[in-house]
Amino acid sequence: IELSASTREARLLDHSVTVALCMPAIHHSEIEVSTIGKQRLMLAMPAASQLARSAAVPVKKLQGRPLISLPWPAEDPATSLVTSLLRRHQVSMPVANRVETVHSALSLVLAGEGMAIVPACAQLGCPTGVVFRPFLDADDAMDVAICWRRDSLNPLVRNFLKCAEKAI
Repeated sequence: IELSASTREARLLDHSVTVALCMPAIHHSEIEVSTIGKQRLMLAMPAASQLARSAAVPVKKLQGRPLISLPWPAEDPATSLVTSLLRRHQVSMPVANRVETVHSALSLVLAGEGMAIVPACAQLGCPTGVVFRPFLDADDAMDVAICWRRDSLNPLVRNFLKCAEKAI
């Protein structure tokens, strides 16, 4: 199940979710975190976009293009990562839409509403018609973490962690 950034912490805390794969990690005193890898940020865009013809996209080419944004809290590393990338290259992308999940963002990209800057793993199960390109002049990456309640005694947490470490 894909959880939004705004609900995953609450679901772990209320025990309705035992363990979660998170990008970025949840920072809460009752939640344990194990960082297991990184995912490079990629540009998701409609296949018909002119930028899709390039093997890699210069960040400057994003200037003025509409952004489909995930509404991560301001203190969250994910927000600062995308913001930092754009600021570092002195690029401004007006926010066309804010969505709760990567799946929703990719649906709006497919509909031609804008582009999204997402982790590379968003390519898995992506709808046909959306393409992903790395940035030519940036290799920013987001941490991938496994998060669970510190007080959890569920043995499946450790098994999930081992499997996720191998997969990542």
